Amino acid sequence: MKNKIVLTVGLLILAIAGYAQTGISVSPPRLYFEADPGQTQTEQVVVTNVSAKTVLELAVTLADWQYNDLGENMIYQADTLANSCASWVNLNGNSYLSLKPGESKAIDISITAPAGLTSDVPVHTAMLYVTQMNPVDDVDKDGANIKVSVRSGIKLFHRTTTPRERKIDVQNLSFEKSDNRILLVFNNEGNVWTDGDISIDLFNKSLGKEIHLENMIFYSMPMDHRKVYIKMPDKLEKGNYTATVLIDYGDENNIEAAELDFVYE
Repeated sequence: MKNKIVLTVGLLILAIAGYAQTGISVSPPRLYFEADPGQTQTEQVVVTNVSAKTVLELAVTLADWQYNDLGENMIYQADTLANSCASWVNLNGNSYLSLKPGESKAIDISITAPAGLTSDVPVHTAMLYVTQMNPVDDVDKDGANIKVSVRSGIKLFHRTTTPRERKIDVQNLSFEKSDNRILLVFNNEGNVWTDGDISIDLFNKSLGKEIHLENMIFYSMPMDHRKVYIKMPDKLEKGNYTATVLIDYGDENNIEAAELDFVYE
């Protein structure tokens, strides 16, 4: 059975506690590789000990990840998923690091695509974790003794040099009256990771008034099925509405639009 953890979308930086003056910075948070079968590509990650006094002993490990239908990050053991590239990753002797306070180190991360790689799975992924192995003693806000450790995750993406095809296709747009929200459903039908902005405009046809909601950001992978819940504003006036949703995921040729008429009571 797959072991998995749900992480909130956003920065994959985890800390057991946030009270000690210890931490790591890893840049960039994502690495993108384009290597055809049998080829190797190397990218670089810079790890910095931002602690004021603590020497950090760090371990570099690998895991798998994918998005669920809500766009949340699901973490699995390495080589669990069909699109995993964890076994293709070479850490180039950087499995363990020791960094003094303020010290940085650049580490090379390589991916070698298998010689027999086919196009059945257009994108492969893995997660690279940098984890503190020497927890620091500290006291929490209630005065209890605690151990503090930090971990940072870097997403790895691999594809071949096959021409990119971005395609987002809206499957459904509906108003869920009981939950006071609009449900947007779309699929990533392209062959590459795709992210973008979702803009939502509400037009009250009874009053002739337009309301622009805050844009939403999405990230997706090929074959992803995504559900986005759009909450209605507080104190929204009753009436007949038209909701216009635009999904912008590139240039002017990469925009998907959908409209919905609904009654807000």
